[in-house]
Amino acid sequence: MGADPHQASWKKSSYSNGQNGACAEVAFAGPDVWVRDSKNPVGQAIGVDVVKFTEFVSAIKAGCFDL
Repeated sequence: MGADPHQASWKKSSYSNGQNGACAEVAFAGPDVWVRDSKNPVGQAIGVDVVKFTEFVSAIKAGCFDL
């Protein structure tokens, strides 16, 4: 995780409606994907490998989790 997540360009989920404030944002920086709470943009961000993040999103779309 060599990139600085605070310098990245963040994108909010298209499912975010802004009413309850429970939004996640992601940023792609090199081989990493960063995830943060949109209510705290200067707070901590979690970085993961882009391949692992893609696998995680695919599993969500496939219904592998009870969400």
